[in-house]
Amino acid sequence: MPGTTQVRLEVSELYVQYPTPKGVIKAVDGVNFSLKNESLGIAGESACGKSTLGTALIRSVQPPGRIVKGRVMLNDEDLILLSTNEFKNRIRWKRIAMVFQGAMNALDPVYTVESQMKEILTEHQFDGDMRQRILDALDQVGLDRSVAKRYPHELSGGMKQRVVIAMALLLDPDVLIADEPTTALDVLVQAQIINLLKKVRKEKGIIILLITHDLAIVSELADKIAIMYAGRIVEFGSSADIYRNPKHPYTQSLIGAIPRLRANEKKIRFIKGSPPSLIDPPMGCRFFARCPQAMDACKNDPPEIKTETGYVRCWLYK
Repeated sequence: MPGTTQVRLEVSELYVQYPTPKGVIKAVDGVNFSLKNESLGIAGESACGKSTLGTALIRSVQPPGRIVKGRVMLNDEDLILLSTNEFKNRIRWKRIAMVFQGAMNALDPVYTVESQMKEILTEHQFDGDMRQRILDALDQVGLDRSVAKRYPHELSGGMKQRVVIAMALLLDPDVLIADEPTTALDVLVQAQIINLLKKVRKEKGIIILLITHDLAIVSELADKIAIMYAGRIVEFGSSADIYRNPKHPYTQSLIGAIPRLRANEKKIRFIKGSPPSLIDPPMGCRFFARCPQAMDACKNDPPEIKTETGYVRCWLYK
């Protein structure tokens, strides 16, 4: 039955770095969060570390990037301690799958959808009826079974996105990471993709991590929200708490930038300045230079302060 299996994902002190000639990029710098059969929206500005966090969870960080340290616990197993082959054979695609950013453009134009889905099943030594599994996966994402025999160029953008989601669900993973799954799609198709992810979550009871820069989309799917800034999660908690009572000034600024049709104030606010370099991030709070509530204490590294449903990294609440 969907939702009866308890799935726990706990990330502790996760660090991912990219060495470059100019210095080491600290893309993910001490990230912590935990989920239990919940969906999570990871939001923040471009280049804040969201996508790197997703690829780290599936152990697909592109070289020369590497996971420096940390724990990723899936139920009672630390995935970071597994060998590369063990992770590939037991975890990737079978327990954790990912829809990569721009994935719909990565479909091979010279092979049918069925051929590309068969390749995944073959690679992971699926021993059942491959054709039936492929047709079932297409059914799950609301595509006609005839799509199996079609080539990517015969499909619309929304259909291709559904195909890559079907591919990610082929082996019934416990965790699905979706990185910007609605990018380059029109508003109507965006809504269809989000509704599809909601349907998958309800039917299969899996953890979904939605990586996006669009907080309005996150509100449609996520039970919890993690706000990332300059490689760190600055606020984590339930969707209701973060939307109704955002605590971190950066979260407040992001929500203030969302247009509201029914609000008295129609003017959209924006955040002055630019995010800091991740090669040489500033000491203390990384939002200090852009924060309207900055004070002397912010020159020191803020601790994670517990809230009702999560935590916030801000000296305002110490």
